[in-house]
Amino acid sequence: MSKNIKDFQDRLPSFVQDLKSLFKAGVLIANVLPVVTGFWLALYFTDSSFASYWELFVLVLLGSTFVMAGALTLNNWYDVDIDTIMDRTKYRPTVTGNISLNSVLVIGIGLTVVGFILLLFTTVEATFYTFVGWFTYVVLYTMWTKRKYTLNTVIGSISGAVTPIIGWSALESSFHLVPITLALMIFIWQMPHTFAIAMKKWKEYKAAGVAMLPVVHGFAMTKRQIVIYVACLLPLPFFLASLGITFVVITTLFNVLWLVVSIKGLYTKNDLKWAHIIFLWSVNYLTIVFLLMIIVTLPIFD
Repeated sequence: MSKNIKDFQDRLPSFVQDLKSLFKAGVLIANVLPVVTGFWLALYFTDSSFASYWELFVLVLLGSTFVMAGALTLNNWYDVDIDTIMDRTKYRPTVTGNISLNSVLVIGIGLTVVGFILLLFTTVEATFYTFVGWFTYVVLYTMWTKRKYTLNTVIGSISGAVTPIIGWSALESSFHLVPITLALMIFIWQMPHTFAIAMKKWKEYKAAGVAMLPVVHGFAMTKRQIVIYVACLLPLPFFLASLGITFVVITTLFNVLWLVVSIKGLYTKNDLKWAHIIFLWSVNYLTIVFLLMIIVTLPIFD
């Protein structure tokens, strides 16, 4: 018995790492944050207390997280042939065989079903937007456009854009300027974020036959597209003026600085280094801006 326990303890760290890779933990967390922000802002703009709706918050958080984890797992299951070729994904459990493909499929479907069951206890609207995100990511992105069209980035961005609407619509109708602006912000943000990753890993994407923009049309066009999309973020903070001048000023400053860095890329000779900088900007931008939305609406700032 003690030997079995020791064997389990020895395998546990590796198993946990496999699960983190299977659920794409970093991507999952990045998608959960906007759900939380959307719900929090719905409380703020309806003058509701968190204490009155904490059970609803738990349901929408767990439900959406399970569905997103299910979608990411199904993506791993479907993309195993691509992941085998690419260096950045070759250690995923679907590639190493640490978790069988049948088990991955069952996990993906199971998480999705459980997530939707939990969401049905929130609102039909929140459940609907979650389905839109799941269907877009699993079917339209993973199974259809990813390997064939550079449009895959646009399609994939839709699945991320609905996340703040999921959180908001669990409490209040999403036909409101704030959740719509948040969705637009994430949709636009995902474009330079994904393009930067595609530039960094373009050789791997090319080898795997994935139709990413820098693979099909080259770095020059990709860099121009990054500048355009970052520039499109500039007016969005002003649509969220109801969050206060502090939010508008800080977010606008981030947007301007990011645009300056993006424009510099048009003249750089080290494209890969610049792409990494853009990637870091994008990751920090999303985290800081969406946490800032929560911070500036805390009761202490009223």
